Amino acid sequence: MRANKKTLTGRIRTLVTGKLTYYRKSISDYLMRRPHRSFQRTRRRDYIRSLALPGYISFSAYVVKILYAHKKLFLGLALFYAALGGLLVGVASQETYSQLTELLDETGANLFSGGWGAIGQATTLFIATASGGITPSLTEAQQIYSGMILLLTWLATVWALRAILAGGSTPSLRAVLYNSGSPIIGTGLVMLAAVFQLLPVALAVVIVNAAIATGMFDSPTMSMLISLVAGGLSLLSIYWITSTIMALVVVTLPGMYPWQAIRTAGDLVIGRRLRILLRLLWMMLVSAGVITLIVLPIIMLDRTLTGIWSWFEFIPLVPFTVMAVSSLIVVWSASYVYLLYRKVVEDDASPA
Repeated sequence: MRANKKTLTGRIRTLVTGKLTYYRKSISDYLMRRPHRSFQRTRRRDYIRSLALPGYISFSAYVVKILYAHKKLFLGLALFYAALGGLLVGVASQETYSQLTELLDETGANLFSGGWGAIGQATTLFIATASGGITPSLTEAQQIYSGMILLLTWLATVWALRAILAGGSTPSLRAVLYNSGSPIIGTGLVMLAAVFQLLPVALAVVIVNAAIATGMFDSPTMSMLISLVAGGLSLLSIYWITSTIMALVVVTLPGMYPWQAIRTAGDLVIGRRLRILLRLLWMMLVSAGVITLIVLPIIMLDRTLTGIWSWFEFIPLVPFTVMAVSSLIVVWSASYVYLLYRKVVEDDASPA
């Protein structure tokens, strides 16, 4: 009996000792990977980390060059998912767009005048379209379909670029669609982590809206305090989400698990977070600019043709254009993030 108790005690002691050794090693490895310490100053020489990247315009052109070199594949990918989105989620309502156009025609004379009147009205329609003003409310099933389509588009684009940059021949669209979905569970879990990381900025929006509704911004002191709290919460979400976007690429590697991908991505962005964030903001700016340069002239063309032929009002030119351009922008943005990740990995500087 005593021997059995001693054996059990020894096993428990061995188990506890092994766990403590594992956690000590994990903490030691973490501190070596993350040399920064909370509430301690880090000198500039200790946090500078190399990241050789082309200029903003040059890198954007590099992404476009790769996509154009394999335009058949990526255009087919964008069109496939645009069609899938139109079938499962639907497109913007042409009826709502027509009603908005008629309302603007009735009130536009008072709002816009002179030679810039047509541009002003088209810009108003563009803002309404871009902000979802002509998109019907999605059901829960349509929201799930929309998220799944976005996830599959992301995985297919990353898989295709990885195959192309590996030096092989350009894969077929069928091969991309059939082989890219394997890390869907891991990618979905990383996206779920990103949703939780965006909770602070969502809380900041709630706080600001509540302050506006109760008139708290009328007090200079409360206005400053609320702005500081909302700004701090927003910065926290931005700080987290920068590395998680990189984790969305890391998790697609074979044998990679979600938490391991998040941890690896965090190591990659140490000392580079601000520069990577600026690149991502540039990507969003370029995407918004491309949408504006394409959709705004289409809206003006639609208004001109509708004025000539009344039956053209029933042609959903603008909704289909928005759907097609959105699909192309998703593919381009996914390519931009993946190629940015490749540039970060190629510069294997030690953590700063």
